[in-house]
Amino acid sequence: MFSIWLICCLPLGTILLAICKSAGGSQLSPEKSLIWGPGLRAEVVLPARYFYVQAVDTEGNRFTVSPGEHAFQVRITAPEEQFTRVGMQILDRKDGSFIVRYRMYATYQSLKIEVQTKNKHIAKSPYILKGPVYHENCDCPQEDVNAWLEEMSCPQSIPQIHRDLAHFPAVDPEKIAKEIPQRFGQRQSLCHYTIKDNKVYIKTHGEHVGFRIFMDAILLSLTRKVKMPDLEFFVNLGDWPLEKKKSPQDIHPIFSWCGSNDSKDIVMPTYDLTDSVLETMGRVSLDMMSVQANTGPPWEEKNATAIWRGRDSRKERLELVKMSRKYPDIIDAAFTNFFFFKHDESLYGPIVKHISFFDFFKYKYQINIDGTVAAYRLPYLLVGNSVVLKQDSIYYEHFYNELQPWKHYIPFKNDLSDLLEKLQWAKDHDEEAKNIAKAGQEFARNNLMGDHMFCYYVKLFQEYSKLQLNDPKVRDGMEKVEQPDEDLFPCNCHRKKVKEEL
Repeated sequence: MFSIWLICCLPLGTILLAICKSAGGSQLSPEKSLIWGPGLRAEVVLPARYFYVQAVDTEGNRFTVSPGEHAFQVRITAPEEQFTRVGMQILDRKDGSFIVRYRMYATYQSLKIEVQTKNKHIAKSPYILKGPVYHENCDCPQEDVNAWLEEMSCPQSIPQIHRDLAHFPAVDPEKIAKEIPQRFGQRQSLCHYTIKDNKVYIKTHGEHVGFRIFMDAILLSLTRKVKMPDLEFFVNLGDWPLEKKKSPQDIHPIFSWCGSNDSKDIVMPTYDLTDSVLETMGRVSLDMMSVQANTGPPWEEKNATAIWRGRDSRKERLELVKMSRKYPDIIDAAFTNFFFFKHDESLYGPIVKHISFFDFFKYKYQINIDGTVAAYRLPYLLVGNSVVLKQDSIYYEHFYNELQPWKHYIPFKNDLSDLLEKLQWAKDHDEEAKNIAKAGQEFARNNLMGDHMFCYYVKLFQEYSKLQLNDPKVRDGMEKVEQPDEDLFPCNCHRKKVKEEL
């Protein structure tokens, strides 16, 4: 488990943390050890900033196991301030590398980050972040969206975005504002958004619109960071994609958290993954960084049983639990809740208590099986160090099409008919299964972190805005979505000062 360190307000606003234990065996080299990541750049504003520390020995070899808790000391200073209001955590990934993440609660003119071992700076420490260094709630957008994309090191293009938008050579805001509520507004839960002059406006349709809070939150976060293009769009708040490929009517652009092979919805990162990014080191405990510090024992020491827990939201899940009861030494699957089907304890066994998500990684084999739509746990399963067995499915999240079966996960048929066979293959090919687990983990580390989510949203909305035939409008019945005003330490935006002086 990682340690959560309380803030210590030392003279000159210093925060001191230690990464614990001493290295056993190889000698740690301060000069050859590595530090990198977006949290070392002032212009990369994230809810929780982060960077990596990689231990390297005197021979130039990277550590592949933890060098120990006391290997490094990390010190962050805001020299101009009496106090530094930053929460910080050190996450030991147990593979010779660490994530240092920190959440700022105020804006500073500069930050100084020092990483040392035995009083010697490592890599290019100290790192000076020349500010202003803005915190998450600071409303100070970069005026040039392309400059922001470059500062964030976003990819030039994202294939899934191009696939989704290819269905819509042009978007008429006037037309969709009228027709989408007529088609879907009575039966579905939708949000009609307009972003105009970097302000967010909304009108809801349908009865169950509580999930708008997730979309409101990411849009407000985006507009605090970058001046978004004017755009008008509809978000589906339900589970299932709405716009069928074989629809007899003209198709409409609908943004959804999940896509499918028989629909044409425009896919965004799921509300679950998005919320975990926005609330990292805050309200949530499960996020892409915390999992990396809680991946269980080494591969060789993991339980060689396949694990699954969840609710009864798909009939294949019922079959999985029955299979587990027949082959308990191979599969450990059980329901934590019944909602959709009748609970027959003679068939499915008793309802069991929830277990910590981190406890899943005590097991080598993770079964990922659809719920009502795609199972939104896949990003977290991939970034652990167990191998994922994924059900063939028509449903997908925004990143699924970049995954490769047998490289990033082990596939099994939708009806589970070959699941036992695939599990046996994994047991008989342990080294190959281990390599698949590692490849899946690397994919998640390199594509599903917080900065990648922000890049995806901005690229998606930027490309969509180019398709609009006329100017988006703030429609009758829309209300403004206000930025949060409970920030205890408001920032002074230097960009706004420059504009006022001009």
